[in-house]
Amino acid sequence: MPILTSKANPRFKALQTRLKAGGQRREATLLLGGKLIETWAGARQTAAGKRLRPALWLRLEQTDPHPLEMALGLDTLVLGEALMRELADAGSPPDHALVMDLGPEPSGPLAPRTIGAWGIQDPGNLGAILRSAAAFGFQEALLGPGCADPFHPKALRGSMGAAFLLPLRRVAALTPDAGRWYVLDGGPGALPLAQADLSAPLRLWVGNEGHGWQGVALPEGVQRLAIPIQGLESLNAAVAAGIACYEVARRIGR
Repeated sequence: MPILTSKANPRFKALQTRLKAGGQRREATLLLGGKLIETWAGARQTAAGKRLRPALWLRLEQTDPHPLEMALGLDTLVLGEALMRELADAGSPPDHALVMDLGPEPSGPLAPRTIGAWGIQDPGNLGAILRSAAAFGFQEALLGPGCADPFHPKALRGSMGAAFLLPLRRVAALTPDAGRWYVLDGGPGALPLAQADLSAPLRLWVGNEGHGWQGVALPEGVQRLAIPIQGLESLNAAVAAGIACYEVARRIGR
């Protein structure tokens, strides 16, 4: 099988263009490494997993084919090390990568336990929040304005497959439904986590890494929720989300 080694190759340039768009304009993404690809394969029958449709297999030169490469029946491109490293945007190129077409966002009523991210700018932080939410039984994720792209390869790596388990949708504003809406915030008037009713339907939001919910007008029905800490002003957004998600799971005996 021919090996692509030149950045000027039309097929490689077309692939770069296909993967370049981000955010709401993204139509395709890249799963990096056999482990992440296998995680998607294990979750591909879920609603979130079906949103990602395999389109093209990428294999590093001098690497044996992966079992899923043949099972999926896709075309394969074999890339030289420099090209695979450039696509992966990582120091060490993966042996395998899978180009995925991205389907439309879900719609309809929210799941009973929903995590929300508002202005989370770092793809790794967003991935970690989704990972904790999925691990502790949350069933859907909302992404507010200013959020990183959840299908950026770095966010997918950080989520360790949570994006294949949690349906993800973007929202422009906090629009409370009949559920319990909380934003994690330690400011004045916040309700301590231990005193909150965390039963479903629950919508738990995490704010921006740097300024939290400053400057955001919270609508009626949205309660600030505090995690008591000592000696520091605040917690990392992903850490705070993990603590709160664990507390929800502990309450329901999961």
